[in-house]
Amino acid sequence: MSQMIFTEDFKETPYWWERTPRPVGSDESLPESADVVIIGSGYTGLSAAIQTAQHGRHTVVVDTEDAGWGCSSRNGGLVSTSLKLSFDLLSRKFGSKAALDILKESFNALTWVERFIHENNIDCDFRKVGRYHAAHTDQALAQIEADIKGIPKALNTGAYMIEPQDQHTKIGSDFYHGGAVYPHHASLDPARFHQGLLECAQSKGAQIVSHCKVDRIEQQKGSFKLITAKGSITAGDVVIGTGGYTGNPTPWQQRRIVPIGTYMIATEPLPQETITRLIPNDRVITDSRKLVVYYRTCPERRRIIFGGRVSLRETRPRISAPQLHQQMVCRFPELESVKVSHSWMGFMGYTFDEMPHLGKHDGIYYSMGVGISLAGYFGMRIGQKVVGDPQGATAFDGLPFSGRFYYRKNPWFLAPSIYYYRWLDQRKT
Repeated sequence: MSQMIFTEDFKETPYWWERTPRPVGSDESLPESADVVIIGSGYTGLSAAIQTAQHGRHTVVVDTEDAGWGCSSRNGGLVSTSLKLSFDLLSRKFGSKAALDILKESFNALTWVERFIHENNIDCDFRKVGRYHAAHTDQALAQIEADIKGIPKALNTGAYMIEPQDQHTKIGSDFYHGGAVYPHHASLDPARFHQGLLECAQSKGAQIVSHCKVDRIEQQKGSFKLITAKGSITAGDVVIGTGGYTGNPTPWQQRRIVPIGTYMIATEPLPQETITRLIPNDRVITDSRKLVVYYRTCPERRRIIFGGRVSLRETRPRISAPQLHQQMVCRFPELESVKVSHSWMGFMGYTFDEMPHLGKHDGIYYSMGVGISLAGYFGMRIGQKVVGDPQGATAFDGLPFSGRFYYRKNPWFLAPSIYYYRWLDQRKT
C-alpha cells in the first residue's frame, strides 16, 4: 500500500537537484601543499575558503563526495537564527550578558546571509517570508508565548503570537493550537545557495578537490599532513566543516557531534488554490514537538516540501517516504491521495548541549551543530580567524564544548531517546 504514494517518475534524490545537479568535478589532482586545507565543501567550508583565498592564502577544499553532496544541498531551505535555546535557557547556562551577545550574534548571521546573497547576486530564491512556529498542544503554546515575552527588547525580533482562532490566516490546518510568527526568518533554494558559494569561492582562487576522502591527519612541527584518497597534502592550517558527516580523521570533533538522519519528501505538483489554502503566506513552518517536522512550498509554489525525523539511521528514501507522507496527511488530510515525486535524506550534526559551536582544538579550526545561517556565517568568521582578522571574534568563542563519556562513534542512545521523545509528543497531544 505504501508504494502507491509514489509518482511514476519518482526519484530518490533531492528535489533541489532538479534545478541544480551536483557539480561534476574534474579529475583534479591534489597539490603537495597549501596554506589552508578545508575538509568539507558545504556552506561552512566554502565560506571559510572565500575568506582565506581572498586574503591571498593558497586554499584547497577537499570532500569525500561531489561538492555540496551533503546537507548543504539536502536541507529544507529554512533560514532562521539556528538557535534552539531561549534567552531564559541561555541565561541560565552562560549568564544574561553572554546570552544577549549570543542571540545578537545569531541575528547577525541571519542578516549576513541576506546581505551575502544580494552582494554576490546569487540566484537562490531567497525570500524573507517569515516562519510560523506552531504549537502542538496548549501547553506548548504557553511556552512559546513565555519564550517570546522573555526576548530582550534590544533584539527587536518582531515575533508575535497567533491565537488558535486566528490560525487559519497562517496555515490551513486544524492540527495545531496556535503559534508564533518570526517575520525575519526566510526561505531559499539550498542547492542554488550552495552553487553560489561554490562559484564565489572558485572566483577567489580556492581549489575544490572532490572525491578526496581524508583518512587521517598528522600533526607536524608548524603544519599538518593530511593523508587522502588522492595522496598527501601538507597544510599550514586545517578547517573542519563536515557537520553530520564528521568522521575518524577528527576524533575530538567526532565525539562531540552526533549524526542524526533528517528526511524529506516533495509532493507532485498541486493546484494553486490548494497551495494557497494550506500555506497562504508562503511562510516556512516548524512545530513544537520534540520530533520536529518542518515544511514549506517550493519556490514556484507548486509543491509542498515536507521534512522531519521519522527514523533513526534509515538511508533508503522509499522506506522513510511513507512515514513522512503520513505526518503530512495528519496536518493536511486533504493531501491523502497526493503522491510523492522525490524522497531523500541527509545527516545533520547534533551537539549534546543543543548549541552551535566554533573554535580551535589542537590547532584545527572547526564549526559544529549549525543551521543554514550560522553554517555560512561561522565559516566566514573562521576564515577571518585563520588569516588573523580580528573581525573573526564571535560571542560563541570559548563556550564549553563537551562530549559524553558514553559516546564513541556509535550513537546507540538515539533509539531510546527518539522513542522517549515520541512518547512525550503523543502524551501531550
